[in-house]
Amino acid sequence: MRFLRFAIAAIGLLASTAFASPADPKLGADYVQLGSPQPVQVVGKKVEVIEFFMYHCPHCNVLEPYLAEWVKKQGANINFRRIHMPYGSVKDPEAHLYLTLEAMGLLDAMHAKVFKSIHVDRLRMNTDEVVLDWAVKNGIDKKKFLDSWTSFGVMTKLNRLPAILNAYKVDSVPTLVIDGRFMTSPSVVSAANKGMDEAALSKATVQVLDGIVAKVAKTK
Repeated sequence: MRFLRFAIAAIGLLASTAFASPADPKLGADYVQLGSPQPVQVVGKKVEVIEFFMYHCPHCNVLEPYLAEWVKKQGANINFRRIHMPYGSVKDPEAHLYLTLEAMGLLDAMHAKVFKSIHVDRLRMNTDEVVLDWAVKNGIDKKKFLDSWTSFGVMTKLNRLPAILNAYKVDSVPTLVIDGRFMTSPSVVSAANKGMDEAALSKATVQVLDGIVAKVAKTK
């Protein structure tokens, strides 16, 4: 998986010879428009923002704290949700774990711990058994976890992931979709702002999000 490869048919070249301002993002440079806009899950004037990610993606791990802080700052301005891209197939244990934690209402408590376990503690969550052992060691009731893991709701969402990815034309992570119409990522921002290290690129990416959300909000 080449995490930062961002391919969108018929978009054209994204690179820019001029240095772009992430605070004033430009369509075609800092972000692109989806060929087929997708329905949004919001009520009122909130702007929907979706992050497509993977727990074991190193670039998602770098972006995570910046994105989490940005979500807190935006507050009621946005409806933020995440979609875990399955690795290889819908049987991916990490995607299954994310949906299970979501169903149990444990994402706030456990999301950052999963990233730490993988990227700091070097735990490979590549089997169901490893994931279950991790859950129990982190204080999650084994029976409740397995009940959610095998529930109809979680399995339905897990099986729908390929169709969702196909609808949004997402094939790499991290990728962010705003208002079902616009898409950006650290790789897109990098093409318009060359020479940044990954931390600076993460900061620039959330600045781009700020700009896009502000532009969309004006049309609500």
